[in-house]
Amino acid sequence: MLISSDLLLHFQRCRRRAFLDTYGDARRKAPSDNFLLKLREDSQAYRELELADHNYTQPEFTRGNWRDGAAQTLDLMRSGVECIYRGALMTPWREDVDLVATPDLLVRVETPSELGDWSYICKDIRFGKRPKLDYQIVSVFHGLVLAGLQGIWPNAAEIALRDRGIHAVSFEHRTSEMFEILSRCVAMLHDRHEPDLFLSRQKCSLCHWHADCHRIALRDHHLSLLPGVTPNRFIQLAALGLQTIEDIFDLPFDRLVLSVGPDNAAQIFRQAQANLNNLAIPLTLPISLVSDVDRLRHALADPAVDLLPEKILPLMVAEAFPDLDIELHFDIEAEPDRDVDFLLGVLEVNRRTGQQQFHGFLAETPEEEERIWDEFVGFMLSRPDAPIYHFCDYEVKTIARLAQRYGTPPGQWKTIADRCVDLHWWATKTVVMPVESYSLKAMARWLGFEWRDPRANGAQCICWYNEWLETADRDRLDWIVRYNEDDCRATHQLKIWLEEFLRLSAMTTQVNTVNKRSFLTDFSTNVTAI
Repeated sequence: MLISSDLLLHFQRCRRRAFLDTYGDARRKAPSDNFLLKLREDSQAYRELELADHNYTQPEFTRGNWRDGAAQTLDLMRSGVECIYRGALMTPWREDVDLVATPDLLVRVETPSELGDWSYICKDIRFGKRPKLDYQIVSVFHGLVLAGLQGIWPNAAEIALRDRGIHAVSFEHRTSEMFEILSRCVAMLHDRHEPDLFLSRQKCSLCHWHADCHRIALRDHHLSLLPGVTPNRFIQLAALGLQTIEDIFDLPFDRLVLSVGPDNAAQIFRQAQANLNNLAIPLTLPISLVSDVDRLRHALADPAVDLLPEKILPLMVAEAFPDLDIELHFDIEAEPDRDVDFLLGVLEVNRRTGQQQFHGFLAETPEEEERIWDEFVGFMLSRPDAPIYHFCDYEVKTIARLAQRYGTPPGQWKTIADRCVDLHWWATKTVVMPVESYSLKAMARWLGFEWRDPRANGAQCICWYNEWLETADRDRLDWIVRYNEDDCRATHQLKIWLEEFLRLSAMTTQVNTVNKRSFLTDFSTNVTAI
């Protein structure tokens, strides 16, 4: 059995991926998407910048032919070359286990070893900005394999990090952790028992096994499909014998409360109800979420009145969703590495006529960001009464940031920011939807909206923008604009649904957290008792 650096890295992030990479059916792996390919290209570009400071020798072998690579690398080490790039180190660890380390660089130091009057240390080049624990464990693993070849542990291990310089890895603090992780990895592979899956929204998205794991999770109604079920929360639920969404309803509610607390128990129970029954469940709006209590009391025309939820919600809905002729739906595309917001998209909707018009303020080069910002500000100020709907807080933060960058008077940009309504806030605070995540895509697709280009997403737009800058292929810009327009239209569809849903809730929902018309009366009783 071979345990490689990459395998150990993936084991730390997902045991299931390490298992499938070893024993899985390669035909079930998805090809790398463009964003992952771009990350690899960017990582390689950063690696080449680091390599410019080294006079290195590179062995010539096919990746995967580790024995040939290890033999060549050891010959170079014995000859005492100054630096070795992309070598391979191989040493036996147990009777049937060989370790294969692939440090980016082996750097000669003047410390005697079995090689001669010199030895080597490992230097890894990482595109990340932080010395993550999994990076450090792999660096110590490299040190272990290197020690088996040169007869002494290296006196240092280094990680070159983007924007952070060199991080020195502590063998003293990390070696015992590395041995524990390595032992668990070997035991799992020896056992050949496929680890349980857990779908993590962000960590799994770039994995080539994600589609296959997601298919299994859907088939089994796996608990990790529920928003809010984090890895730690899943461990708590698994300890109660829960694996599927249906299992939640077989567990006494008080046991769930004792395990995860009343608020989390109610959230998990509601989400399970929504997902299994494909229904949206209204939530009571807590008074703690109301920012201006005095204004609400005045609006209720009675300073002494209790601010009951059925009185709060109609006021907030009326303020967030006013009945005006024009409303705007706003979405941004950005390239973080270039620090540029290159497309400010706005869908203008006339509620009276039904007419819709998309306005895309597009910077064809990063230098045009100031121009599109000025055009955007002018456009927004020309519709002074229109509410501006967006999803999450990035748009409002960007308005403030670009205003500061380009010296926009506060009287202009703040009047725009004050009209912004975050639909993500409204969706997560007032309703439980039958979705796997509270992303715009998940919610809009549940409502029946589909993007014209199924491969498109924000990460893909970053790739397309960089490809446009490199190739001047106009299609890339057209794809970005079309995707951004679809994002704005999805925001509009979510807004229409939320407005109708919340107005109905404001009329029909009393103090109960769950819609009384639901047949799930047992849960209503439990939540009311919390």
